[in-house]
Amino acid sequence: MRITLITVGKIKEKYLKMAIDEYSKRLSKYCKLEIIEVMDEKAPEKMSVSQEIIVKDKEGDKILKYVKESSYVITLEIEGKNLTSEQLASKINQLGIEGKSHITFIIGGSIGLSEKVMKRSNYQLSFSKMTFPHQLMRVILLEQIYRSFRINNGEPYHK
Repeated sequence: MRITLITVGKIKEKYLKMAIDEYSKRLSKYCKLEIIEVMDEKAPEKMSVSQEIIVKDKEGDKILKYVKESSYVITLEIEGKNLTSEQLASKINQLGIEGKSHITFIIGGSIGLSEKVMKRSNYQLSFSKMTFPHQLMRVILLEQIYRSFRINNGEPYHK
């Protein structure tokens, strides 16, 4: 299976980079992982709704350049579906059974995803109604993907 993670912005914190590297290494046993970072748009602290749309659209266009036509796209959205770790594992397993061997997860920038990206999404996933820093969300998502492969392979994991 191929997993692509497309994210907005660069990771600056060393501890987050180390965690991402660790989960990337662990995932190499189960899948081919590719992490793509697109540059975030410069945005003023206080934006109007129209300015937010412009920023999201610019970031969205950058994201969509990397989305393959054949890929099953899962966007992380606050209004998405909440799953348990077991349900996410089942979802990933079911996609493989259906012949969808390439899954693309998308994490938007600090103000979210553009309409175009959300329309391209095949599935909307939420980890919580709370807002998390998108850099930290990368680590959380990679850990849950790793946990999913462990569950699907009948390997031990912490509950």
